[in-house]
Amino acid sequence: MEIFANRLRERAEQLGISNAEAARRCGLNERRYAHYTQGVREPDLRTLVNIARTLETSPDYLLGASDPEPQGETSLLLDRLMSAARILRKPQLMTVVTQTEALAAETAKEKP
Repeated sequence: MEIFANRLRERAEQLGISNAEAARRCGLNERRYAHYTQGVREPDLRTLVNIARTLETSPDYLLGASDPEPQGETSLLLDRLMSAARILRKPQLMTVVTQTEALAAETAKEKP
């Protein structure tokens, strides 16, 4: 499926990661993932759902059953953060949450 392969590559680019990094985040062998991005193979349903969840999108979008929703810069940044956060271990995630909460508190103080 050419549309699936194209959308996989596009989504990794939107998230600012390589296809190799996308494969690692999905827990897939790089060669297997490369076959998906080249249109050589198609994933089974479980793998498709895992890829979509990891890349912060939907299976429908990846398969071409729905059009991409327009995303602003903030939405894309949040997708990047969530995609990266999904692979962190609990102690790392706790650090990121603490840092993010500190930044949020600081920003809230700045508002009039």
